[in-house]
Amino acid sequence: MLRMVPLPYKGRNEMMPIITQSTRPRLVLAMLLVVYIFNFVDRQILAILAAPIQQELGLSDRQLGLLGGIAFALLYSTLGVPLAWLADRTSRSRVVTGSLVLWSGFTALCGLATGFWQIFLARLGVGIGEAGGVAPSYAIISEYFPPRRRALALSVYSLGIPLGSAAGVLAGGYIAARIDWRTAFIAVGLAGMLIAPLVRLIVRDKPRAAPVASKPAFATVARTLAGKPSFWLLSFGAASGSMIGYGLAFWLPSLMRRSFGLDLIATSHLLAGLLLIGGVGGIVAGGWLADRLGARDRAWFGYIPAFAYLVSIPLFAGGMHGGDVRIAFALFLLPQALSYAWLGPVLSAVQHLVAPPERATAAALFLLINNLIGLGGGIYALGALSDALTPLYGSDALRHAMLGGLSLYAVAALLVGMAGPHLRRDWVEPLTAPE
Repeated sequence: MLRMVPLPYKGRNEMMPIITQSTRPRLVLAMLLVVYIFNFVDRQILAILAAPIQQELGLSDRQLGLLGGIAFALLYSTLGVPLAWLADRTSRSRVVTGSLVLWSGFTALCGLATGFWQIFLARLGVGIGEAGGVAPSYAIISEYFPPRRRALALSVYSLGIPLGSAAGVLAGGYIAARIDWRTAFIAVGLAGMLIAPLVRLIVRDKPRAAPVASKPAFATVARTLAGKPSFWLLSFGAASGSMIGYGLAFWLPSLMRRSFGLDLIATSHLLAGLLLIGGVGGIVAGGWLADRLGARDRAWFGYIPAFAYLVSIPLFAGGMHGGDVRIAFALFLLPQALSYAWLGPVLSAVQHLVAPPERATAAALFLLINNLIGLGGGIYALGALSDALTPLYGSDALRHAMLGGLSLYAVAALLVGMAGPHLRRDWVEPLTAPE
């Protein structure tokens, strides 16, 4: 039977049922995971809906790349920094909840667009909303979980990426095939708005040791990170990997349609399988390994993603060269897992480069670099390259554009691998800190 106790959160006197103090971190993590799932449903649903949108609105691959990348990433990346700073100084949970409402509303508005610029502006709005969701969530999780369990906790949170992407392609594919693409946008947007009150009820900030007035200024956090080589190497390494990672995630549905002849439903099944099996396994394995190997040597927080990036290259290339969709699925499965293995180690390492009151701001500065370059540039670059190669390769141009982009994984591996030794010196909080 549940015991009623007052919640020890500033400004809240309500009574709320809890089981034990040890279950609260897991409950908060589960709720933030649900929010992150909606984050990626709304972000990635455009990929599976690309074909019907492109057909109805008459868009080129270059324009579609703008919608998937720059339209979303421009304000998502830049506004994430001031919103994270605001969250560090006010309430992280309120910023997350408000962001969920905002991005879900703009996702629904995408379904009302009648031309390129209307859907472009709606995608800008989705980016504005999602800008306040991720970095404060990293900080909340880092407060609830001790250092020796933090990489795995952040990996569990990062499961929202494959779970949300899979849900997006499945829901979007089915709704678009049965009704239309507009209804798909509206349905997932309204669903996100409906869960916002539950998020506000469950996710609460932990009491802060320092008053807001004594918290470091944004410039102080920025100077701290600027003086740490590991921050730059991890940020630009992850950004290089994200350029091709986000690019592959966005353009794989179009590749399945153009080069393998799959319809919308078959494509959604194949991609959901890759995301759920490969993505979930890779994220959990990366966090688990980082917590264990990193406890002995912090350099492993860089070495693990470097190894994963390198091994991904030949396996992805093999899948793209395959002529049979079943062989392609088998070849894509392992690199799909490896391409997500960086999340737990890198995100945890960034959280350990600063003191606890600065974590959301540090995460936002990392995301600014990673998403502005990776998300903003990768999707657009592959679309533009596909357009450029079309006179030479025809419907197979996208495959060749994606193959060329795999070289970015080699750049990513080099940079995050170089960050490993620097992490031994730049780390702030010891992994052996007590719970």
